[in-house]
Amino acid sequence: MHHLRYLALFFLATACVPLGTPITDPNAARQPGQQKPPEYYADRALRYQDYTYDPNVRSVQCYVYTGVNTEIFQPPVVPLSQEQPIQLEFDLVNTGSQRLTAKLIHCDIDWKPSVLTDMQFLSEINEFLLTNYRTSINTKVPYYHYKLQVPRVKLSGNYLLVVQGQGGTPLLSRRLLVYQNNVEVNLAQGIPVAGSERYTLQQVDFGIRYNGMELVNPTQEVKVILRQNFRWDNAKIGLQPTFVRDAERRLDYQYFNFENAFPASSEFRFFDTRSLRQLGVGMAHLDQAATPREVILTPEATRNGQNYTQYQDINGQRVFDNREYGNGETNGDYANVTFQLHAEQAAPGPVYVFGALTDWQIKDEFRLTYNAEAQQYTCKALLKQGYYNYYYVVGKQGAAPDDVYFEGSHQETENQYDLLVYYRPPGTRADLLIGYKAIDFNARP
Repeated sequence: MHHLRYLALFFLATACVPLGTPITDPNAARQPGQQKPPEYYADRALRYQDYTYDPNVRSVQCYVYTGVNTEIFQPPVVPLSQEQPIQLEFDLVNTGSQRLTAKLIHCDIDWKPSVLTDMQFLSEINEFLLTNYRTSINTKVPYYHYKLQVPRVKLSGNYLLVVQGQGGTPLLSRRLLVYQNNVEVNLAQGIPVAGSERYTLQQVDFGIRYNGMELVNPTQEVKVILRQNFRWDNAKIGLQPTFVRDAERRLDYQYFNFENAFPASSEFRFFDTRSLRQLGVGMAHLDQAATPREVILTPEATRNGQNYTQYQDINGQRVFDNREYGNGETNGDYANVTFQLHAEQAAPGPVYVFGALTDWQIKDEFRLTYNAEAQQYTCKALLKQGYYNYYYVVGKQGAAPDDVYFEGSHQETENQYDLLVYYRPPGTRADLLIGYKAIDFNARP
């Protein structure tokens, strides 16, 4: 994952920003004829996905705890040995300390709860009290910062971690993966067999060797999921092997109609609010007297149709920090951050800020409003002090958002891909994650 590159980025900057007022939809006023989207936090029903159910829950991070500065870039994917556990962190703002508990739900490959009992995948009672929390220090927006190390499990597969408040109401949920490398996974960067697509798409060729494991009917029973930058919203599912080599005990996946190809997009946009005493990269204006502080970002424009620009990003992630005092966990404040995007005409759908700052989801608080007279999209969002990556995307009904409309797409873009290999042995009731591998396309030295 090129830790040295991320480590250099981490020490490159540090900032502080405040939060604190009740969270409302900053884009309530829209163009005539536009309908306001459903309120994101209105439905508290549990979803088997990465989700935040309470607007007071902010800045959620779920990663593999390694004890180094770059650990927050490690997705919540661990081997069954779990020497390095998965850690969850988040802030609870505008409230006092609460008694919070967490639990794990074992899920099938399609992220529906499995029929396993708790004792079949856990060695302890499935209720974990969150006792590791601290208050914020000298912030305009007070909050409690919570941490939880996820207990070890006994089976590989999919798990949903759910944090609950009083009365069992869900506050947040996160998808976790635990794998065993029972099969050998090979990933390679391919070349799309086409014309112009080879300049805009990235193709992942892969194969699976199962010499060390007896698989019954592997062509039907082995299932794979291919992800870009550890996202679930645009993951490739239902991919079938194109070649089955029984003598070599190998499955090959090589396609010709872009089934295993993704738009490469561009390097992520970024801004830096790790200092709220001076303007950081991407900041055009800072109001320190406001509560929360107000940050206006530099006006931006579409990158579609422009040449590729190379620079190092953190693939849509973010780092919370305070340049003056360090320790962004409790010294980082919150600020109202205003995004500005120039567009000569309205996009063919609603436009959103998108990335880890939105949990890789379409959220109405990150929806931009278009001003036809000014030819500009704007939105205001409450964000913790830090260094952020993000895209502007166009929402699409029933599909992953379109990040090419404003960002363009270039095969030279650096992206990360990982492959998940699942298998349900005959007579069992659980989908096991029997193979996992990640690869970095166009890795920077």
